[in-house]
Amino acid sequence: MPEPKIKIDCVSANGTDFSYLECGTGKLVLLLHGFPDTANTWRHLMPQLAAAGYRAVAPFMRGYAPSAVPSDGCYQTAMLARDANGLHEKLGGDNEAVIIGHDWGAPTVYGAAIDAPLRWKKVVGMAVPPTAALGMAFVQNLEQIKKSWYMFFFQHGLADLVVGANNHAYIEMLWRDWSPGYDASFDLDAIKKSLADPKNLQAALGYYRATLGDGYRDPSLKALQDQMGAGVPTQPLLYLHGANDGCIGVDVVESAKKIAPANVHFELVKAAGHFLQLEQPKVVNKLICNFLAN
Repeated sequence: MPEPKIKIDCVSANGTDFSYLECGTGKLVLLLHGFPDTANTWRHLMPQLAAAGYRAVAPFMRGYAPSAVPSDGCYQTAMLARDANGLHEKLGGDNEAVIIGHDWGAPTVYGAAIDAPLRWKKVVGMAVPPTAALGMAFVQNLEQIKKSWYMFFFQHGLADLVVGANNHAYIEMLWRDWSPGYDASFDLDAIKKSLADPKNLQAALGYYRATLGDGYRDPSLKALQDQMGAGVPTQPLLYLHGANDGCIGVDVVESAKKIAPANVHFELVKAAGHFLQLEQPKVVNKLICNFLAN
């Protein structure tokens, strides 16, 4: 049987225009990418979900071309969660829908599931664990603070120039550090095209600036952000992490396991770094498909 084809389409949700990749028909599975990445990161998983009877939809997150740079300039994770729930509605999702996220997509899916629990039946997070473990690491774990130096650098306006300089050499460096040994040629080409316009690059960096800043114009967003910081989705949640992740250490995941509720299942993927869905696609695809089937 030939592999299901991935097509591109667009939709408006939560006040922003999104372009997205789509594969298959059936119950909605929404897949959210992180930084520095694009919706193409799901190219191995989407056909597998389609073959399992799902409609896999992977949007380019707000600010990442070909999606629009939002006019509201809002990049708090709570807003990203509202994007996900808006996409659920516009794409015809029901209470059987599933949401999957990697890197920035991970806290986004946790937030979406907390904000609208009846929309999502199951949740999958990758590379950023649920619970407050990562926040705790920024206070207690010097090794993780060292790994996360880029987040603090992104707060400075100079980052807008540095990250885009020399054909985005900075982004190439992050991929090498975070997923050692992985040939990211295809992925780097895609992200460089997505962030070629300085406005798109500024939007991507805006996620980090919003996290360490404030700027909430909507009180309900601030309330959701606070709820997300203290909570974990109640739905069945599968969390996957690469054993060689150079961005977030395994010790942070171990801390998360100690405080996570019983509905969260953790899996460590061997021989994989931060972009585990690309480095070990067969393993990751199987874990996710089994989780959805059971």
